Amino acid sequence: MANQVSRLSKRIGAIAESATLKVDGKAKALQAAGRPVISYAAGEPDFATPDHIVEAAASATHDPKNHRYTPAVGLPELREAIAVKTLRDSGLEVGINQIIVTNGGKQAVYQSFAALLDDGDEVILPAPYWTTYPEAIKLAGGVPVEVFAGSDQGYLVTVEQLEAARTPRTKVLLFVSPSNPTGAVYSAEETRLIGQWALENGLWVISDEIYQNLTYAGVTEPVGTAGQRAVSIVEAVPELADRTILVNGVAKTYAMTGWRVGWMVGPLDVIKGAANLQSHLSSNVANVSQRAAITALTGSQDSVEEMRVAFDRRRRLIVEELNKIDGVICPVPEGAFYVYPDVTGLLGRSWHGVTPTTSLELADLILEQADVAVVPGEAFGPSGYLRLSYALGDAPLLEGIQRLQRLFA
Repeated sequence: MANQVSRLSKRIGAIAESATLKVDGKAKALQAAGRPVISYAAGEPDFATPDHIVEAAASATHDPKNHRYTPAVGLPELREAIAVKTLRDSGLEVGINQIIVTNGGKQAVYQSFAALLDDGDEVILPAPYWTTYPEAIKLAGGVPVEVFAGSDQGYLVTVEQLEAARTPRTKVLLFVSPSNPTGAVYSAEETRLIGQWALENGLWVISDEIYQNLTYAGVTEPVGTAGQRAVSIVEAVPELADRTILVNGVAKTYAMTGWRVGWMVGPLDVIKGAANLQSHLSSNVANVSQRAAITALTGSQDSVEEMRVAFDRRRRLIVEELNKIDGVICPVPEGAFYVYPDVTGLLGRSWHGVTPTTSLELADLILEQADVAVVPGEAFGPSGYLRLSYALGDAPLLEGIQRLQRLFA
């Protein structure tokens, strides 16, 4: 009998399951079975969506116009709000015909690659990377080319590294700042140098900016102090705008992961092609979610700042506590809501009768021995690292790290 994989197309059969969702799902299953698991796996704020956004959505459900099909590329009112945000936060002036509203940021990522890549085209993929990027590239027929920067570089790749990876088949650079999984943020000058390099070499850039409003100051400054701004690559190098797609959404900034509203912004011809794809793939995003997103972008931003301050407080706590563990090196992230500790110092040592040699084995040990769920570095690039989200309550965040401190004492 043929095995199950052989029944699938080669392209679909080659896709790996999302590692972050897999770990989070396992943690939730153990919690449901009564295990006191604390999970740092999901990249999802623990806050409820702000009340004024929920109220706007509730009101929208009673309006029959939201019960019908609307333009596949998104409501004009929402695209106008996105254009305003793009000018404010990314320094790029666009018309609404350069914007597509998508079912979350993931759809925008896939459609961006699908719009640009032909079979065999190479995408330079700085690592550590979000687990979905290489799968989306391969699904679109492209070839991911990893360029790794470790904790010694603050997880920031250099122009020299990018140039060493460039070949005649290179078509796209993926640029992400702030980063998932590391929280690293490129400075304005670093961004300019990378953008200028891409421009000079005729490359396209796909820039994922979904965490651009979650940045923080150094840990020596008061909690909540505004941090280094995540400068958009099109603001740093305006001439690059005609070869750049910006990906963004409301999920992270507004605690709206379940509402599924993202978007892509780019040149007219590319957006037209992606719009044709979306018209056959999914049509419009749920109108009630779009109405909620309009309120998120145009309404009060007070709750956004409250969440950012809470993330900052948790960021400082988790870094301080992780660095108390002998064998762990945790750089201070400047954005997003993740830490990405280097745990190579814990590998090859015996812990409670187990000697992990990879971060995958280490994550399994941590889950079994400490009831703590973390995502191993193999999901984001090389082994030797763990990703922990600090988008969970202060008390469980501290309790989970204290379990690790006891485990590795």
